[in-house]
Amino acid sequence: MFQHDNASLHVARICTQFLEAENVPVLPWPAYSPDMSPIEHVWDALDRRVRQRVPVPTNIQHLRVAIEEEWDNIPQTIINILINSM
Repeated sequence: MFQHDNASLHVARICTQFLEAENVPVLPWPAYSPDMSPIEHVWDALDRRVRQRVPVPTNIQHLRVAIEEEWDNIPQTIINILINSM
């Protein structure tokens, strides 16, 4: 099952054909509604955590490590709160 925000690039013919060819069911979803998607709140929390690191990541490798570490360090309770706050 796949969910996207119906942005024009996500519903382009090539994307739609790929999802159909791969038998991926797509959830109906209002266009441009990131506030209704729980993962958007988690991405925001992750972004804030990475930006607060000292020192800040200075290259792609450091950024990748920072993202992975911060992702692993987000407590499940925070994720649950973000999901339930919708």
